[in-house]
Amino acid sequence: MRVTLAGLGCGAMATVTAEVGEALAQADYLIGAARLLRRLPEELTPRRECATKPQEILELLLASGCENTCVLYSGDTGFYSGARGLLPLLEERGVETRVLPGVSSVQYLAARMGRPWQDWLLRSAHGVDCDAVEAVCRGKAVCFLTGGALGPGDLCRQLAEAGLENLPVAAGENLSYPEERITRGTAAEFAGRAFAPLSVLLAEAAPTLSWRTPGIPDGDFQRGSVPMTKQEVRSAALGKLAVGPEDVCWDIGAGTGSVSVELALHSRSVWAVERDAEALALLRANRQRFCAWNLRIVEGCAPEALEGLPAPSAVFVGGSGGELPLILQAVHNANPRARICVSAIALETLNAALRGLTALGYEAEVAQIAVSRCRPAGTLHLLTAQNPVFLITGVRP
Repeated sequence: MRVTLAGLGCGAMATVTAEVGEALAQADYLIGAARLLRRLPEELTPRRECATKPQEILELLLASGCENTCVLYSGDTGFYSGARGLLPLLEERGVETRVLPGVSSVQYLAARMGRPWQDWLLRSAHGVDCDAVEAVCRGKAVCFLTGGALGPGDLCRQLAEAGLENLPVAAGENLSYPEERITRGTAAEFAGRAFAPLSVLLAEAAPTLSWRTPGIPDGDFQRGSVPMTKQEVRSAALGKLAVGPEDVCWDIGAGTGSVSVELALHSRSVWAVERDAEALALLRANRQRFCAWNLRIVEGCAPEALEGLPAPSAVFVGGSGGELPLILQAVHNANPRARICVSAIALETLNAALRGLTALGYEAEVAQIAVSRCRPAGTLHLLTAQNPVFLITGVRP
């Protein structure tokens, strides 16, 4: 038995390569999704079977008794294709296999728009959860394959709600079909709009600031009467949390958002929980100021406001409202492997953090940070001490 895994291109038969066309003509058995089988000319192989799951396809192939079979995939076989799941199964059975590429909708859209696509980020929102905001914060244009629950309108709603309502976007619908349409606009214009089921979305890169190491100067933040974690303590806290580009972070008791912003500039996404109205306004202002679009603001009190948030990789607790034991328990329930850093200026908070982390099986470590800053006094310069701060960190052994 010889099995060909063939990419049929992004739509009409005109996008099928000559090599794939020859394989289709020689095949004595065709397997694929119903939509793909319907597009094939009637004169091609009459023996056809509708199937999409790898194990189901394998069983049909083994039971067919056919010598030359084609398994059909939309777009390109190497781009978010079911071929990835079928190939190992065929190899385990020793089945002779070849893979033929196709023209993906990404390639087709780029050609229609007259743009190179080698620098685009590629994401699939086809039947899976997709964070459009995180993707556009990577500094490159992003092309999304859509379908299922998430269409271009849903992705653009995510962007608009994050403050990116003016971000330029383009939607390609029914590419290569007679009813093909490419529409340009902004995220706000596309948000919630209905698009064809066969659509792709191109979103330009979100505005960003130049990347920098942790420790943004305090004066760069918009501030009010809300307490703020200062630059030196903030830098140490980010070092303790060891945040990476794929981490999901929580900032509990976010205040002005100084820690939230810095986390957002170094991680995949941040969920900042705050209950104070003035602090919430400052959070929004600082998110805009620092282009921290992947910073989501959650209005409410912890631990109740933590319910339903994505599981965190790293958590900073800057304020607990007296609920620190319950907050630590909620973090542990969401992800027992999350790295935790609690900021405390009161000995009672230090004690509660140590006891709470230890009780949950974390290895707790305490560091005290005492910072003095210079101020002029006539012709002299004197040091003024800031409040000492404890950073209590917890990791699972």
